[in-house]
Amino acid sequence: MQIDRVVLYRVRLPLVAPFRTSFGVETERDVLLVEVQGPSGSGWGECVAMTEPLYSPEYVDGAHAVINAHLVPRLAAAGPSLEAEDVARVLAAVKGHHMAKAALEMAVLDAGLRAAGRSLADHLGATRSRVPAGVSLGISESIDQLLQEVAFYLGQGYVRVKLKIGPGWDTEPVRAVRARFGPDLLLQVDANSAYTLADSERLAQLDEYGLLLIEQPLGEHDLAAHAELACRIATPVCLDESITSLAVAVEAIERGACTIVNIKAGRLGGYLAAKRVHDACYERGVPVWCGGMLESGLGRAANVALAALPGFTLPGDLSASERYFRRDLTAPFVLEDGHLPVPSGPGLGVAPDLAFVSEMAASVEEIGFRTG
Repeated sequence: MQIDRVVLYRVRLPLVAPFRTSFGVETERDVLLVEVQGPSGSGWGECVAMTEPLYSPEYVDGAHAVINAHLVPRLAAAGPSLEAEDVARVLAAVKGHHMAKAALEMAVLDAGLRAAGRSLADHLGATRSRVPAGVSLGISESIDQLLQEVAFYLGQGYVRVKLKIGPGWDTEPVRAVRARFGPDLLLQVDANSAYTLADSERLAQLDEYGLLLIEQPLGEHDLAAHAELACRIATPVCLDESITSLAVAVEAIERGACTIVNIKAGRLGGYLAAKRVHDACYERGVPVWCGGMLESGLGRAANVALAALPGFTLPGDLSASERYFRRDLTAPFVLEDGHLPVPSGPGLGVAPDLAFVSEMAASVEEIGFRTG
């Protein structure tokens, strides 16, 4: 892929409703899009960093700055042509900033695959043409509101429900949902590191509700505490924020800190790294699922392609576009019998609505890609 320029778009997409977790409330997505352009066409990437550094150390203003000042110049210095498989190596001198690097790699990967006429799903090794969709529900104002939300999304066909939890909002909502919708509902919870090991007895109270898993109950860096918690509760422990590399994923599994892994490409530095984590988990018989970061249709397309790999045996956070946005940046993803179709066209298999992107863009910045 020869690259002539990189274009950065900052697009603000209002959410259909506020999304509340243990670390804050979001009312819109500040989306950083990366377009790479060259003689053979263009490719698109989406940075999943949030507005504030609350889920992870990365945040969208920082990602924008590091792409502009540090990452793009290194890609330019690498030479006139670039393969997606080279991006991580070329950018390795810049420490951290996985989400920013992932956005660039995604754009280069999309461009190269579009030029080759090959889909991302095929490139990654997808084995399915559609994937089951789960819905993630934020912390509600009341139990009654939560029950209404669960009923609504089950009515739309979602095959799994995830509840965000935190101290003061855990056993009661889980008990209410299980009582209302029965033991057959695929139900899991996500704490976003809201607890400590001292809360293990309270978390053990969730065991009686037959949850698929509890996601990231403790601090992201504390694998030892997660291993200890896993010995104290019966609910399977899944790690999310902790899984920042292949090495950490393998260590977490070997230490017994988790028996399930949530794979997010942005957190790992890109979809190629995400595939390597998938492969390692698959070899070890550890189930994985695809987490979401309120992506637009571009990021959602890549997530769906990733989730079609054979090791993704649990439904992911792969909601339809209308779950979060009244209008998406691409043609909307629509739920079909509880599943989303895997795009089969070249690259991501979807294209942005350029007129709508321009309409919603707060800024557009072109960076000339001079080599040498």
